[in-house]
Amino acid sequence: MKMTSQQRRGGFWREGEPFVWVSGAALAAVLLMAALLVIVVMANGVAVFWPARQTVFELRQGPAVMGVVQQESRDPKTGARRVQVKIANRDLYGLDFRWLDAPDIRATRQPADAVVLERREYGNVHGFLRTLDLGAGARPATWAEFQAALRRARLDRQPMDRVQRDLSTLGGQMEKVRLSLAKLRYHGRRDDDPAVVALHARQAEIKAEFALQVAAFDRLAIEIRRRTVGMADAGGREIITPLIDVIRANQPNRMGVPAKTWFYAGKLWELFFGEPRESNTEGGLFPAIVGTVMMVFIMSIFSFPLGVVTGVYLREYARDGWLVRLVRIAVNNLAGVPSIVYGIFGLGFFVYGVGGALDQLFFPERLPTPTLGTGGILWASLTLALLTVPVVIVATEEALGAIPKGVRDGSLALGATKLQTLTRVLLPMASPGIMTGFILAMARAAGEVAPLMITGVVKLAPALPLDGQYPFIHLERKFMHLGFHIYDIGFQSPNVEAAKPMVFVTTLLLVLIVLLMSAAAIHLRNTMKRRYTLGSF
Repeated sequence: MKMTSQQRRGGFWREGEPFVWVSGAALAAVLLMAALLVIVVMANGVAVFWPARQTVFELRQGPAVMGVVQQESRDPKTGARRVQVKIANRDLYGLDFRWLDAPDIRATRQPADAVVLERREYGNVHGFLRTLDLGAGARPATWAEFQAALRRARLDRQPMDRVQRDLSTLGGQMEKVRLSLAKLRYHGRRDDDPAVVALHARQAEIKAEFALQVAAFDRLAIEIRRRTVGMADAGGREIITPLIDVIRANQPNRMGVPAKTWFYAGKLWELFFGEPRESNTEGGLFPAIVGTVMMVFIMSIFSFPLGVVTGVYLREYARDGWLVRLVRIAVNNLAGVPSIVYGIFGLGFFVYGVGGALDQLFFPERLPTPTLGTGGILWASLTLALLTVPVVIVATEEALGAIPKGVRDGSLALGATKLQTLTRVLLPMASPGIMTGFILAMARAAGEVAPLMITGVVKLAPALPLDGQYPFIHLERKFMHLGFHIYDIGFQSPNVEAAKPMVFVTTLLLVLIVLLMSAAAIHLRNTMKRRYTLGSF
């Protein structure tokens, strides 16, 4: 019997085909937006460290300009083509970028001997190698001579680095002596007490050694900074740079693909394991990477067990009533509270409340200088744990509620206790759903910035929360975070245009870290799912 067109249309609506198509279209749109986000970030972040060719622009009026073409556009008034050029040489021009109008450009060329110096301060230098001064006066230099001098300068810096490490160690020793003296004075010890006298003597020794090391550092700096390299910009103006301030130098117009690949690998190594410089707009992101990963792990230690235990109690043990329903409503609402509210709560409760009480109890001799009563990675992690624990609670309840009642009844009928049923049957079967909630919580915590800004994150941390000094993990220290790093250099940097490449690099790195941690958790979830699904029992 053939169906009429009206019957087919009725079946089409009754079976929900339009909603299937709408759901599929929504999924496709979400995937497309996510793909576009990743593509935009990768397109702007992956090629940041690739050496670009240097172009000299001969202008009809004024000196020539050399740099890297960043983008092209049209003047909204005249319609003429404009070119944005990264000119560097900040100490000469006072800016990193310049717009050039096409009618003002007389000619362009890409000289093979163009040199790019990457410095510790004041950004890069774009120009041509002219002179080299190794302490006996400036003289014309070749590229090979400059490279040899640069290698010697790196070796010369090693004694200065050792002195800086010694100064840091002495500073730590001085701080320990100061705290010991403060503790003795708090307990009523007088200046003639033998312990106080011994600490004063030790303090004098450290000060004397510190002064000697500072003098040695100054002598080394004066001697080493006499060795300089002279560069000339495209207009002929000279730039003198101490060799010790040059991190790396290259001639991008002469570099082939292997040389550029090696240079790119070196920049990636610096990004992952180097320290930031130039107001975080250049250098590495190692402190921010360590802070982000460590904060997520500490948050997970508190959030995951608390959320799972609470979800188990609400689903398996709490009697259904108005109080339990009210708690569930509160948990669901907490998941939608703005994150800055959690930050204010963390500041008031954890930092000022708990931290201040611990200072009064364990560190009274250090007051009014706070030890735990100030922002740190512990309080920031606890604040994010409170922010993400509702997600874990809801996921745990939903995962336990999805298990058929017959599984519980069968386990109890076989003689298992309620605790044995929970730990050996229900939790293993619910573990994939619980892990899903944990993955969502972890991903959200890794990208949160607002609560961290008032509970412990800083622009530049003097020391890592994890290092080789006892007790190795310093939960009271402030820390750096990739999310805050993006906000800082993207919106608070004095030169936002120059910081834009690092914004995309940091964003890409944060996305990769979240993906790696989520991928590890998803792998664990899938392993649990294969092992504990109903079909395996």
